[in-house]
Amino acid sequence: MAREMNIDALLPQEMATKAEYLGERKAEMPFLTMFALAVLAGAFIGLGAMFATTTAAGSAGVLPYGVVRVLTGLVFCLGLVLVIVGGAELFTGNNLIVMAWASGKVSTRSLMRNWSIVYIGNFVGSVSLAVMVFVSKQYLFGNGSVGTTALGIANSKVQLGFTQAIALGVLCNILVCLAVWLTFSARSTIDKIAAIIFPITAFVAAGFEHSVANMYFIPMGMLISTFDPGFAATANLDLSNLTMGAFLINNLLPVTIGNIIGGSVFVATIYWSVFLRRKTV
Repeated sequence: MAREMNIDALLPQEMATKAEYLGERKAEMPFLTMFALAVLAGAFIGLGAMFATTTAAGSAGVLPYGVVRVLTGLVFCLGLVLVIVGGAELFTGNNLIVMAWASGKVSTRSLMRNWSIVYIGNFVGSVSLAVMVFVSKQYLFGNGSVGTTALGIANSKVQLGFTQAIALGVLCNILVCLAVWLTFSARSTIDKIAAIIFPITAFVAAGFEHSVANMYFIPMGMLISTFDPGFAATANLDLSNLTMGAFLINNLLPVTIGNIIGGSVFVATIYWSVFLRRKTV
């Protein structure tokens, strides 16, 4: 008797079970495999950030603010599409491993191991891509509008207040983890891409903060201001705060804290409580 093929999307209860299973597999991954996939994810998110920067370039005063933000968010989706469909390890999405941890299927040590290795790998991938893009001089395209936009994005991010950056990080990773969560229902590649588009477009359009994306955005601005000061001067921006210290302390630290809270507490913990908690009692 032929086996019946189910083409319907998975239901939320099935999605939770899948998230738990994937969390276990991610935590058990060998170091080199995990690190290599994390480097890829950082580069993939960087490609989305590069695409978004290019799309936003030269748009000031030409299109309404909201339209520009939506278009920028739409093209940024490239990053998570590459991560999910191509297969890579992204720190923000891996906050969902908390579901397997809460069920006792992943130890605290394994959870912290995954997050640490993946975070560092994401950093290496994102910064490496920023260096490659800078060396390519892509920032000079559009009569320099791409570079001016990159400087503006980086400069605005390092000037956020600490509490504000945490809040923006929380809101961002709620949407990112919801996007990843929705892909667990998918039966096809098209399903996964469709599930990603709206949550990711929303977080970018709203101006929320993603730690891994910022590992590209801010270093890109720093590279331009440091190694092409003549071009940076044409942007007419006060770039005195665009420093390594401001990058790490003013932005990356609070945004990372916010991302962890948003993904682990407001998505993973809530869905675990609803769909998996009874199984562990």
